[in-house]
Amino acid sequence: MLGWVESGSMANEVIDQGMVLVNQVQEFRRRNKLYPGMVIEFEGQLATIGTE
Repeated sequence: MLGWVESGSMANEVIDQGMVLVNQVQEFRRRNKLYPGMVIEFEGQLATIGTE
């Protein structure tokens, strides 16, 4: 976990507000399935989903 938000409810809030990008597209789904290679962005921070 990257610690970008303090709780799951806060994560839901920032998603609902459209503050999260997945592959440079605004994401509003709370239960989006993420796959290796996808890039997540929040407040200028980037994370790439890796393999196990």
